Amino acid sequence: MVGMQTRDWVSAGLRGVLGGLAAIALAMVSFPLVPLFLVALALSWFPGVLPAVTALVRFRVGLQRRLGAHFGVPIARPYAPRPQRPGIGGYRLVRWILRDPATWRDFAWLIPGGVLGLVLGIVSLAVPLYGVEGVLLIPLWIWLGTGWYGYGAIWPIRSLSDGFLSMPQGLVILFVGLLIAPRLRWTAGRFDRLLLAPTRAAELRLRVAQLTVTRSDTIDAQAAELRRIERDLHDGAQARLVSLGMAIGLAEELVDRDPATARKLLAEARAASSTALVELRDLVRGIHPPVLAERGLAGAIRALAFSLPMPITVDADLPGRPDTPVESAVYFAAAEALANVVRHSRARSAWISLAHAGPSLFLMIGDDGAGGADPAAGTGLRGIERRLAAFDGTMTLSSPPGGPTVVTMEMPCALSSPKITPSSAMA
Repeated sequence: MVGMQTRDWVSAGLRGVLGGLAAIALAMVSFPLVPLFLVALALSWFPGVLPAVTALVRFRVGLQRRLGAHFGVPIARPYAPRPQRPGIGGYRLVRWILRDPATWRDFAWLIPGGVLGLVLGIVSLAVPLYGVEGVLLIPLWIWLGTGWYGYGAIWPIRSLSDGFLSMPQGLVILFVGLLIAPRLRWTAGRFDRLLLAPTRAAELRLRVAQLTVTRSDTIDAQAAELRRIERDLHDGAQARLVSLGMAIGLAEELVDRDPATARKLLAEARAASSTALVELRDLVRGIHPPVLAERGLAGAIRALAFSLPMPITVDADLPGRPDTPVESAVYFAAAEALANVVRHSRARSAWISLAHAGPSLFLMIGDDGAGGADPAAGTGLRGIERRLAAFDGTMTLSSPPGGPTVVTMEMPCALSSPKITPSSAMA
């Protein structure tokens, strides 16, 4: 346990040092962007100049957001939605850029953020390197016979023994450097968030835009679902019932004149009624599967995994039940994701994890397939995103080429108290 904690601490320190090196490189990019953006403002009447430079600035700021998120300071994107059409001469794009407060906050951050990133990056890089110098370089320097060498302000080294005495000092400085490097990155991230995070007004604006898109997607999805139900009823059960009524009518006419034919028609009507009943049950199962009502979400997902032609490990433990609409949405999202695994992943096995933590329900589906899944390549993953978005849920995808693929779904919801059956109460 102690060894694992030491490895974690050293790993965090090394990540902090590498983060400092990245901050130095990014800071050097920030400074030339300031005059470039000012020139683009002066030439904003020229088509494409300001949008291109703004995209460059936002890309640079986006890298800073990713760096901050890596050290525990996530920074949301505050930008207003891009206009669908650029307008004549890109006028709408230019107006969108100039009227978005996030544009000016990005610009205002470039110099102070670059300076702070450069200073803290140099400190987080220099202190550990100075410690390494004391541990390794000074004894080597003395051993090679180069003469006097000074390590630190008050540590003159004139002999090999003096050089080896610098090793404890170097170890202490290395320890301090690895300890403060992640904290320096966290401090820089907190400063970056002051200017780069969305303001309260921007958060409300983005939320309204998100809800508008979500509402539109939900309405479209509901309309498509209603059309599917109408089509299935019209082509399936309705046609069966019409045929059933016609067969019974003919049997009524023939029951006295041709009883044998009437019995045959009634037998066909009975078969048609059984087929119509099966189709209606399938239709109801597509709206709200009975297995959800009978077994709950965890049991329904287990049954779904059991029905697929590959080994799937299910780890599902819910202390209660979500609301019925949330339960149905998560079930169908899981069904769509598992269908993608079977059809496209070329996987030999898969796994499912279902849990509730804090205010959210988490569903993770992974496989050992070829990877390379892309939401833009088909409608399956996009359909999952739209289904979850109706409940403020999100989906994240990790699918590098060669695999593995992991789909993580998060749905904000509360669980009801677990129902106690009479048998369990008596036990």
